[in-house]
Amino acid sequence: MSDYLLRSLMFVPGHNEKLLESAAKSDADALLLDIEDSVQPVSNKKIAREKIIKFVTEGKFNNHKVFPRVNDRESGHLLKDVYELSIPGVDGFMYPKSHKGEDVYFFDKLLETIEFEKGITKGTYKIIPLIETAAAVLNAQEICQASSRVIAIAYGCEDFINDLRGIHDPESASLFTPRAIIAMAARANNVIPIDTVHIKVHDLDDLERNLRIAKNLGFEGMLVLHPKEIEYVHKYFSPNNNEVEAAIEMLNLSREAEVNGKGVAYINGKFIGPPMVLTAKEVIRKNELIKRKKVRYE
Repeated sequence: MSDYLLRSLMFVPGHNEKLLESAAKSDADALLLDIEDSVQPVSNKKIAREKIIKFVTEGKFNNHKVFPRVNDRESGHLLKDVYELSIPGVDGFMYPKSHKGEDVYFFDKLLETIEFEKGITKGTYKIIPLIETAAAVLNAQEICQASSRVIAIAYGCEDFINDLRGIHDPESASLFTPRAIIAMAARANNVIPIDTVHIKVHDLDDLERNLRIAKNLGFEGMLVLHPKEIEYVHKYFSPNNNEVEAAIEMLNLSREAEVNGKGVAYINGKFIGPPMVLTAKEVIRKNELIKRKKVRYE
């Protein structure tokens, strides 16, 4: 998990060349090149695969992690999607309609078979299951545990609300419990929790409100529909300068106390306990990932 910076994961319809070009220039951490819901009619799915292969092989997405969203196992398109797109430059796949662990285990074995047939190292392609039904939320723990390829799980709220026959209320109260369950399941299994898309793409105030909720619940990133959301998403899921400086100070004081045999360190009159040290280390880890991305892509 530590090698993956997944603050923003932007959906891009795979058959739309203009949007693919725009995505290549974006600052998103990962691109979810879609072959599923946004690619209609069905004849466009072949076009989407061809365009994705073209863009990837030309190196246009080298500044991003690339996870095509494939079609589900009942669609009749999954094998073609995965076989054709298991190429250098693709990091893994977003797997939709992951109802239970068995679905992810099935997908793991499909990837393993394709890797073997193509002479690719086993485990090369990672999985981001999409949690978008009531069953998937309740089975989030086993979904995380179903495959060592799972690096993150992502929440799809609109399909979930439809499956629940609920209402996506203005305050997003109906999303609070599934969000909490998904974040806890991910953290319990050392995978990254990714929050749902914000469907009101032009309401940036509401985006920030949802980002505050997501951050409080422990999410590490968000699914994105529009490039203008990325700046806001990165703001909330990146440590700021004050947080980094405080983390460095905290770790220095903790080490100093240990070296001097004090056993206890304080900062601003507060005891520095083990949870605070772990939080500080996570701030430093995230900041280093962001710095490495900037160096690599500039």
